[in-house]
Amino acid sequence: MYPRLTFILGGVRSGKSAYAQRLARERGGDRVLYVATAQASDEEMVTRIAAHRAERPAAWQTLEAPYAVGLAVRQWLATATVPPAVVLVDCLTLLVSNVLVAMGESPDPAQGEMAALAEADQLLAAVNELTSIAGASPSWIIVSNEVGMGLVPPYPLGRVYRDALGRVNQRMAAAADEVWLMVAGLSWRLKPV
Repeated sequence: MYPRLTFILGGVRSGKSAYAQRLARERGGDRVLYVATAQASDEEMVTRIAAHRAERPAAWQTLEAPYAVGLAVRQWLATATVPPAVVLVDCLTLLVSNVLVAMGESPDPAQGEMAALAEADQLLAAVNELTSIAGASPSWIIVSNEVGMGLVPPYPLGRVYRDALGRVNQRMAAAADEVWLMVAGLSWRLKPV
């Protein structure tokens, strides 16, 4: 039996997505639903999305959900003929960014944090609901960047983002059965200790 929720944190290019995909492959084989939160907003993102697609096994199902991930997964599962063994969400980093950018250039810090936490709570509600369904309960793997170890951003939106993502990461880590920190391609287990 695999953990209900595995949370993987790390910096940019730390190996977190590759590690998450390896765990998903080990736990689910071809029965993986990959939930992508990225939006192709410019050429760099188009290239990154294409690279991530190329890294994934062709048999995996992909759901693109830049917002309301919990609802999107529920709706996808309602029509799935074969439920996935694993739901891999990559990543909370972009999900929180999408939520904040939709609020405008200068979101109020408290409102930005509340909106990001509401998105996280909806996702956790879906995890709890869908893992309690007998016979069709997937194991979840959620990926996020750890942004609290760097410099303080010099602009307000960056600070709101860093704080909101930090709170979302804390909430996910508290709810997760298993938490991993990725550094330079190496995994370090944080929970359970």
